[in-house]
Amino acid sequence: MMAEDNKEPTANESLKSALGHAKCVLFDMDGVLVDSMPNHAIAWVQSMTSFGITMTANDVYLTEGARGVDTIRKMVKEQQGRDIDEAEAQKMYDDKTHRFGLLPKPRIMPYAIELQEKLHCMGIKIGIVTGSGQRPLINRLLKEFPRVTEDKLVTAYDVKNGKPLPDPYLAGMKKCNVCPSETIVIENAPLGVMAGVAAGAFTIAVNTGPLPDSALIEAGADIIFKNLKEVYEAI
Repeated sequence: MMAEDNKEPTANESLKSALGHAKCVLFDMDGVLVDSMPNHAIAWVQSMTSFGITMTANDVYLTEGARGVDTIRKMVKEQQGRDIDEAEAQKMYDDKTHRFGLLPKPRIMPYAIELQEKLHCMGIKIGIVTGSGQRPLINRLLKEFPRVTEDKLVTAYDVKNGKPLPDPYLAGMKKCNVCPSETIVIENAPLGVMAGVAAGAFTIAVNTGPLPDSALIEAGADIIFKNLKEVYEAI
């Protein structure tokens, strides 16, 4: 009698297994909890154009998750052949932030709050790890998401090294007093996925943007869902 073929676990099965020993879920913000990436793309392209830097909307999605000042310093070096310090990069990022603030208010992602409530009822801590330094958007999370608190929030200004390095998620784990094996990361961008994986967390990708699933798989995502509704229903 032939043995049954070993089947790969489904995304739902993998998630349930990870939840069995999870004590914390760390969420990215842009593109995961808030549908802000289209606005970010507009603001980035407009702002960088004003500084003589070529940046496409696709570039915005590919660099999402990194600290804004790091992205700017890299582009200036590559396109203008000069090194700028963090202070100059911050001034450029402030221009991008200003332009973002002039755009219509982005919506909260469907099922974002409901998912956090469901996890909270399961006794799982909620943390936020974002490469953003845009305080108005961060303050909105603190106001509109009942389970988001300042003491479990990591922003661009809390770490020296941003995504794709593990530092932001390791900082989030420290704030939540958990170890990597007890942590689930939910991300939407390749750099963020790479950071979650590098930090040793079970990393879920929700592909809410225009990039192909392959970009998130290649970054190391353990499982991929289309949106938070699918994650909510899988728990």
